[in-house]
Amino acid sequence: MTVKERKAELRRHAAGLPQMEAGALFERFLALPEVEAADTVMVFYGTGREPNTVPLIRALLEKGKRVALPVVLPHRAMEARQVLDVDQLIPNRFGIPEPDDSCPVIPKGEISAALIPHLMVDREGYRLGWGGGYFDRWLADFTGFTACICRPGRLAERIPREEFDVPVKLVLIEE
Repeated sequence: MTVKERKAELRRHAAGLPQMEAGALFERFLALPEVEAADTVMVFYGTGREPNTVPLIRALLEKGKRVALPVVLPHRAMEARQVLDVDQLIPNRFGIPEPDDSCPVIPKGEISAALIPHLMVDREGYRLGWGGGYFDRWLADFTGFTACICRPGRLAERIPREEFDVPVKLVLIEE
């Protein structure tokens, strides 16, 4: 079986998992020294089976953090834009809420920490996403701290890897 076929098989498995509840994991993410020290934190907007990240976005804003969310661009590129409230989000072409055009772009070098989405992840930080590669392209030259949160059933023994896959630095699990 090829890497692409193994990834497709894992995506089918992940599609059957329930939506991820992450309240306690969000609290652990917020308490990480790298996040506490960060001026600017990028967070994804959870959709589908991903956790609802609106409470995390609001908690970061309440802590006085500059909060960025990803915006998809042509050619599978991505940028980060600052949000002051979730009311500034509009659905993109995939139906995922992202900052509107009034939200300023935040240069990648100004982002200290990022919470990265996944369908499944392994203990080495390799993630399985939907296959577009947006986050891997963005992470390729990102030097800040990266993390994923992972609930039971979403931790894989080993995610199949390709040369462009970029692992996160920390996988927060409930153990």
